[in-house]
Amino acid sequence: MYPFMRLAKVMWQAKRNSPVHITDKSEISFSCRPWDLDIFNEMNNGRVLTLYDLGRTELGIRCGLMKVLAKKRWALVVAGSSVRYRKRIHMFHKVKMYSQCVGWDDKWLYVEQSMWVDGKPCSSVLVRAGVTSKKGLISPHELLEAMHEPVNTPILPQWVTEWIDSEQHRPWPPIGQ
Repeated sequence: MYPFMRLAKVMWQAKRNSPVHITDKSEISFSCRPWDLDIFNEMNNGRVLTLYDLGRTELGIRCGLMKVLAKKRWALVVAGSSVRYRKRIHMFHKVKMYSQCVGWDDKWLYVEQSMWVDGKPCSSVLVRAGVTSKKGLISPHELLEAMHEPVNTPILPQWVTEWIDSEQHRPWPPIGQ
């Protein structure tokens, strides 16, 4: 089940926190609960991705993105992700999550996120995100103009550009019937 109570808490706290720029790092904290666990008594990998949604929501509220989306009737979409799992998160571990938009290109925003327990990294994700309207994909430049933010495209880190390049070589449609 989707963590609606956690979402409500994240939204309430984000509205009380100071505003940030879309490229600033934001932070949320939570504890791993019994319903987050898989059969190996560690946080389920699917739940990790769902909780990363909450981190992006918090960043989106604090940078003003969510207000623009509501006003323009736009929506967010995840178009790809690359995840690393390195350390198990167990029940009642206190988790800190960091979220930051590391840049954009002509179509997509790239958001880096990570989860930490006791000062040690547990997982990280790079998300390719987009903004859509009824007419299709909205460019990051149009989005930033609507947010009244400078549209200067930051230089993406090398590891991000290499991931973008590798995704161009991945076959689509995938292997199937």
